[in-house]
Amino acid sequence: MLDESSSPYFGWNAKRGPRLATSSDERKAALLEAAVARVHELVDGAQAEDVERFVRAYYAHVAPDDLSDRSDLDLYGAAVAHWNLARVRLPGELKVHVYTPTVEEHGWESPHTVVETVVDDMPFLVDSVSMEVTRNSSAIHLVIRPIIRVRRDDDGRLLEVGAEDGLPESLIHVEIDRQAGPEELERLRAGLCRVLGDVRAAVEDWASMRERVGDVVAELAAAPPPVDPDECAEACDLLEWMHDGHFTFIGYREYDMLTEDGEDVLRAVPRSGLGILREIDERPISLSFAQLQPEVRRLAREKSLLNLTKANSRATVHRPSYLDYVGVKRFDPSGEVAGERRFLGLYTHTAYSASPWDIPVLRRKAQRVVDRSGLPTGSHDHKALVEILETYPRDELFQISEDELFETALGILHLGERRRVRLFVRRDSFGRFFSCLVYLPRERFDTRNRLRIQEILQQAFGATSVDYTTRVSESVLARLHYVVYTEPGAIPEYDVAEIEARLAAATRAWTDDLRDAVSEQLGEERAGPLFERYGEAFPGAYRDDFTAGQAVQDIER
Repeated sequence: MLDESSSPYFGWNAKRGPRLATSSDERKAALLEAAVARVHELVDGAQAEDVERFVRAYYAHVAPDDLSDRSDLDLYGAAVAHWNLARVRLPGELKVHVYTPTVEEHGWESPHTVVETVVDDMPFLVDSVSMEVTRNSSAIHLVIRPIIRVRRDDDGRLLEVGAEDGLPESLIHVEIDRQAGPEELERLRAGLCRVLGDVRAAVEDWASMRERVGDVVAELAAAPPPVDPDECAEACDLLEWMHDGHFTFIGYREYDMLTEDGEDVLRAVPRSGLGILREIDERPISLSFAQLQPEVRRLAREKSLLNLTKANSRATVHRPSYLDYVGVKRFDPSGEVAGERRFLGLYTHTAYSASPWDIPVLRRKAQRVVDRSGLPTGSHDHKALVEILETYPRDELFQISEDELFETALGILHLGERRRVRLFVRRDSFGRFFSCLVYLPRERFDTRNRLRIQEILQQAFGATSVDYTTRVSESVLARLHYVVYTEPGAIPEYDVAEIEARLAAATRAWTDDLRDAVSEQLGEERAGPLFERYGEAFPGAYRDDFTAGQAVQDIER
């Protein structure tokens, strides 16, 4: 092993004295050269050249600052450990190693636990690995993600690194919070293997899933279902829009609608599964459908063509969102629902940035709401309603019915720019979650109030988990969108007005009381300028000891 005193640290070399390093790039280059020197000192001569190419490729795109606290031994040890994992790999094999390195056992050390993977290069790998690490409540400290072309023999042994005609393999090195022991390491390794298997399944079947979209559109055109022709045309346009790069396909499966023991069930069609839905259980019944209340399951028999909603589970591929669910019903010759073609995936980012008037199904829904409003085209309220629909939470816009959207959008329009708290609630048609839009004065929006609102909604709906997004614009109101997930089939009783009152009370500030007190005691004409001048003038200690009414008296003095 090389003498530790020869290692460069921030431009210092004990044998040569201080070294002037004018940039972080130069410091990284010096560190890398020292790591390569260790390769030629410690690795068998027959392999040293390949290992050197591997080490240089390994760190080629790592930011210099990410290596600033590392020694050359750290760089050498981490890269060679990954090299050893990659030395033998059969075609299609997923190699995953999770460990906490020590000098005694691994020849290098880190304060963190390390995840190493070697897989065929494909999309979504880094995102998906990072998601699984985060799901295990571990912070990520460093990610190294080289893609290296290699040649292997028939037994998977590494023959050449950096071969121009080699196959690209993705190596991912992630340093995470130190794990407690072997059980935690194995649990994380098993989770990563499952996630990487999902990524492979989704990528391998991506083209086949897109082909299924074309098949469905062709069948709908050849044998129109017993629904409104405009609805069918919009459904076909939406499927083609998804096909054209606006939907990341992750899973697909076909189901037959059957009656067993007097109950409707969805039974998977054998060998129809693709992507993450490839596998079929011994009892291939749709469990998500079976868990629904009988009155909700009856909705499956309704003669509507599309079912746009969220699945019960989060994606393990690409983004940690709940999977988008696009169901297309099949009808028998008599016009009755005979089954469903189910696509699971994620709408792409362009689907969230485009105007709803550019997206099939949404454009029809949004335009019908505008038409139903009866507002004169070009009027202030007409423009405001269009803006409400343009900025409406996009996931909601896919899922909400026209009637629900009309009622909520008009409620938001009537709220206008008034500084008050409003709550709009939509229950998922399958009884699995509640969508809650909360509007509150922008000056009240902060982390503390966001958490207060979340806690009240969790209590009101008996939530198992909550997701949220926020929108703060030039409006006097901030918008918070909470998706409150409940136990499947559990539909609690709730009173929107009562919950709204609790939200208003929980988020009300002393300055809100002052605004009202100034208006009541001094009149609206004087209230605006006085509040503008004194609204934030009273320190926290004063607010703790005096009421807003007493503050008005002090203002008058």
